[in-house]
Amino acid sequence: MATIDDELSQIERDIRTLKIEYEQYFGGGRSRPPTDTQWRVESLMRRYNERSGELSAGQRFRFNNLAQTYAKYVEMWRKKTVQKETGVTQHHFGAAAKAIEAERARQAAEHQATTEAAGASAAGRAANAGEAGVHTSERAAEARKTTAAFALSLVDPEHEKDKVRALYLKLIEARTETGEKAGAPSLKDFERFVRQKTKDLKDKGGKEIEYTVSIESGRVKLKARISI
Repeated sequence: MATIDDELSQIERDIRTLKIEYEQYFGGGRSRPPTDTQWRVESLMRRYNERSGELSAGQRFRFNNLAQTYAKYVEMWRKKTVQKETGVTQHHFGAAAKAIEAERARQAAEHQATTEAAGASAAGRAANAGEAGVHTSERAAEARKTTAAFALSLVDPEHEKDKVRALYLKLIEARTETGEKAGAPSLKDFERFVRQKTKDLKDKGGKEIEYTVSIESGRVKLKARISI
């Protein structure tokens, strides 16, 4: 029977495979998008999103990193799919890839700082070293209170379910990180909310609605605004 670490490794491999298959699709090497591989990735994502309480700290960090990377790729693939279907060509996808790498580096640095602080406390170092460890831990905790916002734009949620699902996964990830998991909406309720909110803002003159998920002062914030 596969262990949690085995399945996390499988998710990582499937994301890499999915990236290659989408590149083949966009390059003309595949006639259809790789929906089977994507369904497998999202099934495992949903399973571990629901079982996050069973994961160790290291496993949770790894899963959250994978979920965020996947969400960014989903957004990039959605835009390229629209461009492929409409014949529009753009050239800014390198920025999306750089954003993924920058976010992964930020998370790795934060994780390292937290681990070092915990190690210093457990080892019972000398008073001065212990004080430095406390300050490091406090800085890491403060950094977690406010994090960079995850943002994506929607035009028609009914036909952009992958994007809505990515936004939902990010919301649940953030609520889990802050301990607000209890009372989280179901995916179906969230989809209903996003459809209605998007409609309300479009009725006010918006064509594209930007949603952001962020952690501000230790609390999860979900915001929607008309994209400029």
